[in-house]
Formats: sequence, C-alpha cells, structure tokens
Amino acid sequence: MPDDIEGERKPPEEGAQPATTLAEQSAAQEEGRAPEDAAQQEEVAVPAVLRTVGPAGEPVRRVAPAERKRMNRRELLKLVPVVALGAFAVPKLREPLLNGGLHLSDWASGKLFGRTRLAQTFRDSDVVAFQQFPYNFYDVVDPGVDLERWKLTVEGLVERPGEYKLAQIQALPKVTQNTRHVCVEGWDVIGNFGGTRASDFLQSIGADTSARFLEAECADGYYESIDMETMLHPQTLFCYEMYGRPLDRGHGAPLRLQMPTKIGYKQAKYLDTIRVTNVLSDGKRGYWEDQGYSWYGGL
Repeated sequence: MPDDIEGERKPPEEGAQPATTLAEQSAAQEEGRAPEDAAQQEEVAVPAVLRTVGPAGEPVRRVAPAERKRMNRRELLKLVPVVALGAFAVPKLREPLLNGGLHLSDWASGKLFGRTRLAQTFRDSDVVAFQQFPYNFYDVVDPGVDLERWKLTVEGLVERPGEYKLAQIQALPKVTQNTRHVCVEGWDVIGNFGGTRASDFLQSIGADTSARFLEAECADGYYESIDMETMLHPQTLFCYEMYGRPLDRGHGAPLRLQMPTKIGYKQAKYLDTIRVTNVLSDGKRGYWEDQGYSWYGGL
C-alpha cells in the first residue's frame, strides 16, 4: 500500500532541498522577492573572477575603457600611411593628392620666406671657373635675340610702363654677388653674378609693390611667375653680367633673373616682357609649374 494513502506526507530524502510550493512562490512574488529556485539560477549567472594569469603563466592585464579608446586611436593613426598609399594607387585620387601636396608646400614655403633672410654668399676662391658653369636651356641655347635692338617691355600695375633699354637698367646701382645656383636636375654650382636689384628697377618704374606677382615672358617662349616678396628680396637681380663680363647667349643674354633663394627653373633667361599683376595669366603660372613642378620653388 502506498505510504501516502492515508494523507501522510512522505518525508524528504536526506540532503534533498524542499520543493517550493505554489503558495510560497506566489507569496514571494507578492513581496517583491524571487523564489529560492530563481536565486539559485542567478547565482549560476554571476561571472567568474577575472584571471590574472594566462594559461602559460603569463600575466593578464586589464585594459580600462579609456585606455582602450586611446589604443584604438593609435591603431587608427598607424593605418593612415597605408590608407594614403592606397589612395595614390587610385588614378582618380592620385592627381588631386599630388596637387594638394604641392599647394601645401608652396603655402608653407611662402610663410617661412623672409625678405631679411639672405642666401649664403661665398668667397671668390669658392667660385667655379666660368667654363665649368653649365649651360642649361629650355628649348635652344640661343634663341637669336637681337642684342643691339633689344628692349624690355614693362606692363601691368606700374606708373611708367613701356620699353626699357639695357643701358637704362644698367644706370641703376650695380650689385655683384657670389651665390649658389641650384638646378632641379640635381646639380649646383657657385657662380659670380652682377646686375641691378630687382627692387631698385621696380621702384624706378613705379611698380605697385603691394601686388602679388611678377610675370616674365622670354624670347625663347619660356614663361615664369614669381611672388612679389621674392622680387623685392635684396639678392634678387635683373642680371646682365657673369664673372665681370656681359651675359653670353647661352646664359640668357642680354638679361635674366638671378635669385639665389629660388630653384633654377624660376630664374628665367632671355627676358622680353615683365608684368606686375595680382592675377596670373590663365594656364601660364610657369612653364615647368604647368607640368606639375612646385610654383614657389624656394630653397
């Protein structure tokens, strides 16, 4: 006969937890507390104690959330060069990136330039022999300038535009300097140059020196533009002599720009026309600049 046939409850087995009755569960819910069985389930969900030692005995360091953010930023910065290189691999992005870099370089060079900052000058013993000063040209060594009839045309924001003979330029104070000529092709040489300070000539023609640029056109079809700050630099010359002698045809006779603060391609030869302006001619910033070279061209 079953033990509980007469309504007697069977005693619980030894070590067994008493079951929670429906009435107890209901009462517990009404009092806002969880039944004992739920409490036991919640105890199982409690996270284990964080380990301080790894499986091989190595120390395990906890990284705080703020530090994780800093680490993420550092990792992102490490990816910047990779992303930039990847961008250069995309043809549509390559040219804008290169142009942006050149514009940034020109802007920074202009900000660093100072009219009182002089290029290095040298002793006569440092000057290379005239025969060793390279001829470098854009199209032809001699564009066939008629030296007897040559005149410099002056245009733009000046009080006295017109044509000026070489003798008028030579009438201004002469400056002689031993400076380094640096070519973008990778060579440089120390030479002796003589001429009129560009600032003196610009003053004599009543140039607006608050204008931004000077444009130069040459007898061989070359063209260039220079920032006004450089044109007013005391070492910038309208050069008509080298080594105490008139410029020869290969070096830009009868008149060239000589600027020891600029790279060689900025120093236009065979000058024919100069123009003071605030706006550069469309598509004529400079012969090499229009092909991707730096416009500022500073040293």
